[in-house]
Amino acid sequence: MKIKILFATVLTLASFTAGFAQALDKAKLDQFFDRLAEKNKAMGSLTIAKDGKVVYTRAIGYAQIDGTTKKPLTAASRFRIASITKTYTAVMILQLVEEGKLKLTDTLDKFFPQVPNARKITILQILSHRSGIPNIRRDQATWKPGTPVTKDEILALIVKGTPEFEPDTKNSYSNSGYFLLGLILEKLTGKSYDQALEERINSKIGLKDTYIATGRIDVNKGEALTYLNTGGDWKQGFETDPSIGFQLISTPGDMAKFIQSLFGLKLISQDSLNQMKTMRDDEGLGMVTFTFAGKTFYGNTGGGDNYGSWLAYQPEEKLVVAYTTNAKVYPVKDIVSGAIDIYYGKPFEIPTFETIAVSPEVLDKYVGVYSNPEAPKKWTVTRDGGALFVQPGRESAAALEATAQDKFQLFGGRVVFEFDSAKNQMILKRGGQSIVFTKEK
Repeated sequence: MKIKILFATVLTLASFTAGFAQALDKAKLDQFFDRLAEKNKAMGSLTIAKDGKVVYTRAIGYAQIDGTTKKPLTAASRFRIASITKTYTAVMILQLVEEGKLKLTDTLDKFFPQVPNARKITILQILSHRSGIPNIRRDQATWKPGTPVTKDEILALIVKGTPEFEPDTKNSYSNSGYFLLGLILEKLTGKSYDQALEERINSKIGLKDTYIATGRIDVNKGEALTYLNTGGDWKQGFETDPSIGFQLISTPGDMAKFIQSLFGLKLISQDSLNQMKTMRDDEGLGMVTFTFAGKTFYGNTGGGDNYGSWLAYQPEEKLVVAYTTNAKVYPVKDIVSGAIDIYYGKPFEIPTFETIAVSPEVLDKYVGVYSNPEAPKKWTVTRDGGALFVQPGRESAAALEATAQDKFQLFGGRVVFEFDSAKNQMILKRGGQSIVFTKEK
């Protein structure tokens, strides 16, 4: 009798699981992405896969906008994935460790003794962002933004940098550290990063759309240009030359296959994967964790110019969510979180994105440069057509949404800007805090 009851329970659970898998609300996912597209809140591509099988894909927006000609994004569109490249770099470094060509305890002076603290910095510390190697900044560079730069020029800037802290005493994200890991990969393999990637990852698991970014974005290769929202339309964004570091181009489909293969131990051993997954100060080795729908996901994120990318894997359920965008407006995290909530049938209300129109005459009263002696950056406010834009320091400008004649928002209301033209003030509200900026004369 007990066996029969147990068998019936197993069957019930199996049918529930199968029913759950079939109950994916694709219509609601479509509605969410339809709304994002309709309100110009995103352009991008999403893939959800479970147990190695794609269960949902959706692409919205355009890879190229040229006058009245618009080239729609598709699931095959390729995007720069920025810092998700670090996960691929970490995998190849760990492969070299498994092959005995490198040790995690090796110090940087074995390869680049000219870097400050090189004798103290280990490969493990670079992988986990605990090296103290400072990020090089654009304003330190001798080259113009958007122009190519050599690896030697970048290395020279790293050598000139002052360490942020003693190795392993803190955690601080370092693009420069991962650039050095890319150079070490090339030195030890005797091959370019792209060749090493093809041999060590792509050919092993069948990635067809993943390769190193070189030169300008090529729409003839299916690559997506990046765009900024101008309130009612799209404007092509600034394009940083990819030679400033190792940066991959990929698709959500390839990204999903990559992380499935990584956790399926097709690229590295379980011990190496465990090292990648071990978090210290919220950083693993080329990997971080996210909590969505009350579950822990592993993966990474990337961002550059107006690109964004997100790769999240839930190992117990073998679920992967991969998203790429060439036009960040609505926060990428909120798009991914919303898609996952819908996947799991969690309560999720599709945003309305309701805003109001403000006349150019009123908007012009708010235009100017605002500063606060205690704030690190000045804010430049400009108008383009019927939209107001804010730009902190030298960062990219972002279009504001009007919710009242003198109140505007970013990121779905997470950041609010209130203007008082009589007092020449702008009040920035975020996370329950307010900062008052005064317009400069």
